[in-house]
Amino acid sequence: MVKWRVALLMASLSAGLATLGVTPPNAGERGLVVHEWGTFTSIAGEDGTAVDWRPLAGESDLPSFVYNIADLQNGAGVRVRWHGKQDITARVRMETPVVYFYSDREMTVSVKVGFPKGRITEWYPRADSVRDGIDWGRVKILRDVPMSFPMEKEPSRYYAARETDASPIRVCSEAGNEMEKFLFYRGVGFFDPPLAVTLEGDKVRVKNLGTNRVAELILFERHNGRIAYRIQRSDTGDTVMVRMTESGSLESLFAQVEKILVDHGLYKKEAKAMLKTWRDSWFEEGLRVFYVLPRNTTDAVLPITIDPQPTQLVRVLVGRIEIITPEMESAIRAEIQRLNDPSPDVRAAARTALRKQGRFAEPVVKRLKGGNDDGLVKEIFE
Repeated sequence: MVKWRVALLMASLSAGLATLGVTPPNAGERGLVVHEWGTFTSIAGEDGTAVDWRPLAGESDLPSFVYNIADLQNGAGVRVRWHGKQDITARVRMETPVVYFYSDREMTVSVKVGFPKGRITEWYPRADSVRDGIDWGRVKILRDVPMSFPMEKEPSRYYAARETDASPIRVCSEAGNEMEKFLFYRGVGFFDPPLAVTLEGDKVRVKNLGTNRVAELILFERHNGRIAYRIQRSDTGDTVMVRMTESGSLESLFAQVEKILVDHGLYKKEAKAMLKTWRDSWFEEGLRVFYVLPRNTTDAVLPITIDPQPTQLVRVLVGRIEIITPEMESAIRAEIQRLNDPSPDVRAAARTALRKQGRFAEPVVKRLKGGNDDGLVKEIFE
């Protein structure tokens, strides 16, 4: 009778935590549970496949304590920003993968992520090696200790990823101990995404280039504040989605995307943290397709090694494919023409307008100029 009451109490407690959105640290598993989320961003060319672009152009949105590739080119302890990283040309921007650890006890693990067709550009905490991937060496998973994470006054999307029930971790080095709620890394990729996306009038055609099926496709468009989206199961071959004309609600979309992320294995708080991190970027002006990478694709692009092996490993990488629309091309073409105006003020205003088109403006300029006018590109974007 006593055992039955204890079991009933534990079941009630677990249900109550779930109702409050609190996930038990081991989520029904004993030992080590590891969850990861992140984003792959690419730009579709005229044939639907990814084009080369400079994914690191523009100001950094990361706190200054985050390491970057400058630290690989300077002496030990020297933290100098390497401005040359904006000159890297790649097909994919790998944004903010974070790796969470849930453990019922303190333990030490070794963690490394390979990136055979890419380059790591930013990370935190410090790593033993950032070459052909990233190796953090030995990582201490903590329990029941005061959490003290680095924080700066300036706002950053980086901090939203801490809003989970994950165990804090600590990485030790000669420079001291560094604590965080996750392992963080970013980079650029030289591989092709698994989908090709083409715009055909009022329709968007999505072609699966691999053998691994993508479960859901999300077509999203925002223009002059109006929002429209469609969520559709994908086919093994081509999937055609019609651009919608009626307006939608961001709140409704958030709820549906959150459910998709949870269905793919993330805890609710992790899904909310992911959406909070990227909501301003994912849902800005433009036309794009979102999808969750098949797990086999994720493991091939980013092979991960954790020792000892976790009892559960969930990896949810969201792909984002930007589509260049006729409206975008028309606006950029008009500004390019203004660059030939005799007035310096008009030319300066045109350059400013082109930069405001964001990091996706450069591929449009190259398309309009046949991809062979580097002088114009440098004039606008450097």
